[in-house]
Amino acid sequence: MAGVGYASNPEFTAEGRPVSDFLSPDRVVIGASDPETARLVEELHQGVDGEVVVMDIPSAEMAKMASNALLATKISFINEIASICEATGADVGNVARAVGLDHRLGPHFLQAGIGWGGSCFPKDSEALKQLASNTGYHPQLLSAVIEVNNLQKRRAISKVKDLLGTLEGATVALLGLTFKPGTDDMREATSAVLAARLLAESAAVRCWDPLARPEAVEPWASTTRCESVLETVTGADAAILVTEWPQLREVPWEEARGLMRRPVLYDGRNLLEPATMRDLGFRYLSVGRP
Repeated sequence: MAGVGYASNPEFTAEGRPVSDFLSPDRVVIGASDPETARLVEELHQGVDGEVVVMDIPSAEMAKMASNALLATKISFINEIASICEATGADVGNVARAVGLDHRLGPHFLQAGIGWGGSCFPKDSEALKQLASNTGYHPQLLSAVIEVNNLQKRRAISKVKDLLGTLEGATVALLGLTFKPGTDDMREATSAVLAARLLAESAAVRCWDPLARPEAVEPWASTTRCESVLETVTGADAAILVTEWPQLREVPWEEARGLMRRPVLYDGRNLLEPATMRDLGFRYLSVGRP
């Protein structure tokens, strides 16, 4: 239509801090059908403190997906390194710290854990993979990034099962449900995968989160929602720390151990100190730490 322009202006805001990320972005990406449309979109961002990058529309849309895919890649990479650390006796925390001091790499998104979720990383990684596949190109690295992330969740269940001997009839506490702290967002949350796999193994699942309110759908309809961490772990054979809520650092863990039927704790976010937890009597496992 004559006189009508089209623009793609992807957002790069992180959940939990959208206003600050919008007002002080790393960059403002504008893809436009013509220079005048690009100029009008740029004018809308007056007062926003960030470099403006103007490009064609396909490149702007690709920049959004590629950014999230690269962040997901960094997480999957350090999680794969964590698995190798477990096999060799290395400490992924020390490794990540040393790697992150390289100015070419940086420390961001090098925290080993139980896997990524949320509304952006899974969606954009899968969309980019599908987009590539539609053109006849097989994105090998991106496929591996997604598979490593899926494997992290399976490994968590396998480790708990190995410690307990069987999950059938066991009670497992999930500590934290949201895909990250500071939000109530349950989209593509790791906790849902863990709950579903535990239930499939005939375990009883108890769960706690300070903000999340899971809907009465599976797998949550088959779990027990608790109001406190201590209530959640009472009678549990194992607990899995899923979301790194700061409240979990303040839990009276010695009391929690006494309430559990078996003091097995899998720290999926490396939030707690291994030596401290073992001194308290826990059979404590974390990700990539000896």
